[in-house]
This record gives sequence, structure tokens and C-alpha cells, in this order.
Amino acid sequence: MHGEYKVPGGKLVVADLEIIDDRLTNVRIAGDFFLEPDEALDAINAAVEGLPAESDSARIAAAVRAALPEGATLLGFSPEAVGVVVRRALTNAADWRDFDWEIVDSGSISPRMHLALDEVLTAEVGEGHRGPTLRIWEWNESAVVIGSFQSVKNEVDVENAAKYGFDVVRRISGGGAMMMGSGNVITYSLYVPAELVQGMTFADSYAFLDEWVLQALQSLGIAATYQGLNDITSPAGKIGGAAQKRLGSGAVLHHVTMSYDIDGELMTKVLRIGREKMSDKGTKSAAKRVDPLKSQTGLARTEIIDRMLQSFRTLTGAREGHITDAEFAAAEELAESKFASDAWLHRVP
Repeated sequence: MHGEYKVPGGKLVVADLEIIDDRLTNVRIAGDFFLEPDEALDAINAAVEGLPAESDSARIAAAVRAALPEGATLLGFSPEAVGVVVRRALTNAADWRDFDWEIVDSGSISPRMHLALDEVLTAEVGEGHRGPTLRIWEWNESAVVIGSFQSVKNEVDVENAAKYGFDVVRRISGGGAMMMGSGNVITYSLYVPAELVQGMTFADSYAFLDEWVLQALQSLGIAATYQGLNDITSPAGKIGGAAQKRLGSGAVLHHVTMSYDIDGELMTKVLRIGREKMSDKGTKSAAKRVDPLKSQTGLARTEIIDRMLQSFRTLTGAREGHITDAEFAAAEELAESKFASDAWLHRVP
């Protein structure tokens, strides 16, 4: 069995192993990481050798950590990375280049249609009707998009949202509210088979699926990193956040919104961002903790998107694709029946 795992911001870790009598056997960990002293690699292999085949990544990581010689130095990887790569080997996980990727353009559509397309295209990938896909959002209407489990009244000043021309909609993934001014954010969606993130924890999968974006931003001079579960940040401030939804059909929706430009004063009028949420961020102002891409790069929004797509094509070999008429029709029906309904918007009042 063979598995590979590129540590976000780090190095490639490779695992080769066998299973005999439900135990991990002939374990060989390799990669382009750095490790001192040399004999620490033998300790890592020995720690994994003999573990039950059903061991999860946390158990494998704990065994590796306990076996490392005192003073061992791991650069570009970690015991947790070893746990992930072993699980990926055991589950025959896929890599980016194992799929035929498409990049699709839905054109400028309403926020509700974007949310509906996310659900439709994720389901299509899960059912095997389309390959893994990247879609960049374009729209000419402003909206506040709240997470699946958020309360409308707690997150949004509905009167101010209407006053300043922001529609309020709810997405199917969790996470926090996003104020998406027309032309002021960069949002993309990935629709991927579960095999791509096999063996990873939810937290691991967030950073893994966005590594190509961090590389694109870094190539533009932004010191972008992942922070916590789902924030893309830099020393200048938060850039954006990610959210996921995993469907029973075996597909993952992973979407990200990054601030290109921002009206901080307007954001505090439209969003109800309380002091408690800010207390663990080291700042009293939500506006001050966000630093948009425009101010960090001086580039046009389209130039940043072009660099992102270049990074994605380099990673995946993606080709240009299209959304079918049937997919658009299904999304239009869902946008009306679900995402435009009060029942969905106020399912958490």
C-alpha cells in the first residue's frame, strides 16, 4: 500500500506498508522532509510497525511522538503528518493529479444561484456525473451569506442590510457570516470526491484543499498562512475564511471567500459582530482585523484571480469546462424552492 501527503506549507511525506494479520507491517516512511538525527527515521518506522490496521491518524501520531529520540528535530512534517499519510495509504487515497479537473465559469448570477449551484455541482461530483471542479463566483448583487447554523437576528442587522442593498441568504455549509459586496470579494468553490481528502481530519483537509491558493498569494508577495480551522491570514490581518459541507453521496463542497476590498464601517453596520467573538482575536474592531488583497497587492481583482487559476492549473492540470443546461436548470429550481424561501433562511431564527 502506498500513500502520499503534501503537508500544507511543508514537505511531501510518503508511506509504503503492508497489512498482515490486521497489523501494519514493513512500514517505510520517506519524503523530502528534514529529520535529525538520522536514526529518528528508524524510530518512526518502528513506532508504526505492528499497530492495528484500524488505527486512526491520532493514534499513529501519538505512537510516533512517543518513539522519537530526545531532541529529535522534524522540519517540514510532524507526527500528525505521518498519521495522515499512513491512513491515506490504508484507504488508497487519491491525489490531485489522479482526477480530470475542470474549471467552470457560471457567469454573473445571483447569490442564491451561487448557493444552489454549490449544492447541485457537489451532488453531481458525488454521483459520478461530473469530475472534480473549481468555480470562481461572479455576481453583480451584494449579499450577506450566513452559515448553515447561524441565527439571522444574531448575525445580521436586517434593516441596515436592506437599507444598504444587501440581500441576506443562508448557505449549506457551516462557519460565519460573509458580507459580499459586489466586486469586493474573491469567492471560489471546489467540488471534490471524498477520496481526495481520505485519511485526513476535517482540520487537515481545510489547509490541504487551499494550499494552492496560499502558494498563489505568496507568489504575489503576501505572507499568507492558514490559521486555526479555516482562516486564511497574513501578518497584516485576516484575508478570508473557508467552509465545508460533506454530502452523503461522497463528495465535499469546499468554498472560500477572501476580501479584495472592504468598507469596514459598512461591515459593522450590516453585521452584528459582538465583543465576545472579537475577544479571542486580539482586537476590538472586526474591520481592523481584516486586511483586503487590494491593499496588500495593489493589483486588480482579475489579476489576482488569474494568478490563482495559474496555481491551480499547475497543481491539477485542469482544463476549461462548462456547467450543463441540466445543472443550471436544477440550480434554478433549487434557488427558488429552497434558498429563496423563508423556511430555509429562518431555519435558525
